[in-house]
Amino acid sequence: MRVAVVIALAALATGCATPPSLEGRSETHAIADTGATRLGRAVAPAAAAHRDASGIYALTEPSDAFAARVILASVAERSLDIQYYIWHADQTGLLLFEAVWHAADRGVRVRILLDDANTRGLDQIVAALDAHPNIEVRLYNPFVPRAPRMVDLLTDFGRVNRRMHNKSFTADNEATIVGGRNVGNEYFAAGTGVAFTDLDVLAVGTAVRDVSDAFDLYWNSASAYPAARLLAIAPEADARRLLEEKFAGVHADPEAVEYVDALRRTRLVQQLIDGKLPLDWARTRLVRDDPAKTLDTTGRTDVLLLSDLLPAMGRPDSAFDLVSPYFVPAEAGTAALVQTVERGVRVRVLTNSLAATDVGPVHAGYVKRRCALLRAGVQLYELEPTGVERKDDERRLGASSSVQLHAKTFALDRKRIFVGSFNFDPRSARLNTEMGLVIDSPSLASRLSAAFDEQVPKVAYEVRLTPDGRCAEWIAHTPAGEVRYDAEPRTSAARRAWIDFLSILPIDWLL
Repeated sequence: MRVAVVIALAALATGCATPPSLEGRSETHAIADTGATRLGRAVAPAAAAHRDASGIYALTEPSDAFAARVILASVAERSLDIQYYIWHADQTGLLLFEAVWHAADRGVRVRILLDDANTRGLDQIVAALDAHPNIEVRLYNPFVPRAPRMVDLLTDFGRVNRRMHNKSFTADNEATIVGGRNVGNEYFAAGTGVAFTDLDVLAVGTAVRDVSDAFDLYWNSASAYPAARLLAIAPEADARRLLEEKFAGVHADPEAVEYVDALRRTRLVQQLIDGKLPLDWARTRLVRDDPAKTLDTTGRTDVLLLSDLLPAMGRPDSAFDLVSPYFVPAEAGTAALVQTVERGVRVRVLTNSLAATDVGPVHAGYVKRRCALLRAGVQLYELEPTGVERKDDERRLGASSSVQLHAKTFALDRKRIFVGSFNFDPRSARLNTEMGLVIDSPSLASRLSAAFDEQVPKVAYEVRLTPDGRCAEWIAHTPAGEVRYDAEPRTSAARRAWIDFLSILPIDWLL
């Protein structure tokens, strides 16, 4: 209670704090002449043979996803452009910060754009990185009082409730990684806590220029604030000393050392060394929100990713397979899915079960639409909290206690697939900024559909109507046969009651 009083008094005293002026902020852009770099030379022959396409490699394994980022940082010669919603200062977060810092020491220009909602506790590291002459960090839609941040939530909620959810990692304007993963142990199969099953793609070719253009748009937007205008930047020598201590600490951690050793054995590393990384060359289209969405108060639709995503994907004729960890179709989305089924299209959805989700209110937004979807014929699957087995090579920082879905992808007719940051929920549609690639690849699209055919039933509950038509029951397909649950599996009655209560509240717009 006392904390709440202090926060309220601070809010009254501070008023609606405004971000600092952007006057005099430099405008920079992606470095274009990178064909002579190591990455440029490696990509050039295949890119020349596929001038209107992108080479795509799906990063399904978390160890590959981390290794790919470290490799891009280690081979970059001209630039690194990095954009993330979350970057933790844990083992993997510090290891990747170190790889980026070493690149800057080699003379690489580094631009890092971080959404400020998740930088709590990172100010010291961000300031130290920004002190490097070759690194500039910008904070997107920042909290003005660094602490307590609750002040901005109380006095400027309309602004700080809108976040940059984009994720990209681009080296030398020649190779990029786009997808659902942020930076932290849970995204890369490290640590003893929750592990996320996720999806990124490594891309070369035309997609890279599109991602670089999108990065520039955000970097130079009215919501991107130089860290130096918000944080106290230490002298370079002091900043270097602090970072060296942080990096030495992670290298002294036996678990982190073991994880780094395991990375050297990943298939991706060996294929890159041998020049044998198999790329799927396909036409791609980047879809993204305009950063103007963050400050818009008029409800403009021309700044929304959805205005490009739906035409780019097209209308499914036979199959629509959707993976979304935070699946909140709301009224309009539910109606669209129902109409799709009525046209004879098979619709399958994989999301988190209540036992697996980390955001209960979001599950409540899904629950209120679940019965309508089932009755229309939508096939629903909910990931079990221990539904995904990690390989031995990926258990280098301990065994995860549970698994959650975090990938955001969907495929149409086994022909076209979307991979990116967009969740099928109102927050992605209206509040947060998002991005992703639409890829015309029957190979990749068929892999997602095949996963629904073969793997999903083994790791997720099938949700369906009971034989007498009531809603709903959960079926676990086990080697010993079907196991039936008549309530949300592995959850308490109290938690289910709480979700039921949340589901009646008009909060879909926040989810």
